[in-house]
Amino acid sequence: MEAIEYFEVESPEETGRDYYRRIADVVLLDHNLLRVIKKLHISIDPRVPIFIAVGITKKLPGVVKVQDFANVNIQEQKTTISIADETYLAPFLNILLEKFGSERVNQSDRFTIILSIGAAEAAGIEDIPVLDPSESVYKDLIYALQVIQPEGFKVRRQYYGRQKFYLVASEDTLPEDFEDLVREKFALMGEQL
Repeated sequence: MEAIEYFEVESPEETGRDYYRRIADVVLLDHNLLRVIKKLHISIDPRVPIFIAVGITKKLPGVVKVQDFANVNIQEQKTTISIADETYLAPFLNILLEKFGSERVNQSDRFTIILSIGAAEAAGIEDIPVLDPSESVYKDLIYALQVIQPEGFKVRRQYYGRQKFYLVASEDTLPEDFEDLVREKFALMGEQL
């Protein structure tokens, strides 16, 4: 397993810093997130009180489209979809049922879907996005950071996207300049928000 390129825990208290470093290690390992994180900086200041975690992910898999797991054969009044990988079948069926209705979607066996639609309606089926793996990874990252943050820090702001993420949390209110604090933590890793 590749190591995180940059991982720092910052706190004015040495004991707290070591404690949160161990917590972060365990939580990220338990949630199998070490494989997707490139850089992570966690800052905890109990005097304010504030918890800031910022990070960069490694390149994540792209959006899975129909053409990635199925072949589409469009005819005049019928479209046959041959499934090569069942992994994405359930979400794909949901998309088809929502788009065309159950009366026009027929799954004759687990590898074949027949749509009662014309060629014009079937155009572009190969390009329908079925799953964005990065979405679940970022949700898992934010959840893990919520587990790492101190107990009672219920006021939060979070962001994820474009290979960057952050979570800022506090007991009461967040400082008005919390985005500046986030930018500072990204800069410590040599990155920009």
